Amino acid sequence: MIGIGEKLPEFKLVSVKPGFNDPEESGESAFEEFSDSSFSGKWKVIYFYPKDFTFICPTEIIEFASINDELEKKDCVLIGGSTDNEFCKLAWRREHPGLNKLNHRSFADPQGKLTQELGLMSDEGVAYRATLIVDTDNVVQHICVNALDTGRNPQETLRTLESLQAGGLTACNWKPGQELLG
Repeated sequence: MIGIGEKLPEFKLVSVKPGFNDPEESGESAFEEFSDSSFSGKWKVIYFYPKDFTFICPTEIIEFASINDELEKKDCVLIGGSTDNEFCKLAWRREHPGLNKLNHRSFADPQGKLTQELGLMSDEGVAYRATLIVDTDNVVQHICVNALDTGRNPQETLRTLESLQAGGLTACNWKPGQELLG
C-alpha cells in the first residue's frame, strides 16, 4: 500500500467533470483526463469507494460534496472514484438525487490499475474506502483506509488537511485558530 511520504505514481484515467449528468451538455463533453500531473500546485483529496449504485458509497460522496467549497478555499481539489466506468458514474448521477450535478470530479479506474498500484484493491475486487491527502508536489501526506462496510467522516478529512497546512505541530483534535505546539 502506498505510504506517507511517497509520491503518486504516473497514471491517466478518465474523469467526469463537476456538474455533468450526461455525456455531453451544451456541446461540451462531460469527460476529461485525470492524471498525476492534473491540478499542478494544488493539494488534492482523492477518495476511493467500492462501487457505484450501492448503499454506503452515496452517503460518503454526498458528505464529501458538502465540504468541497471549504476544500477549494484551501487550494485543494476533491476527486472521488471507483473501478466502475465513467458512463456508470453519469448514470448514477442521473439516478440518485443526492448525486445530481455532483460538484466535484468522479474518476473511473475500470481496469483497477491505479487502485491496484496504490495497494487499495480489496480481495473482493473493488477499492477499499480509502482517502488520500496529497500535497502540491504529489506526495501523500495522509492516508486512511476503511473496511468495505464502514463509512468515513469527510469532516475529519477536512480537519486533517487544515492541520497539514497549518505549518507546525498540531495537537490531537486541533482545529484552525488554535495554537500550534512548540
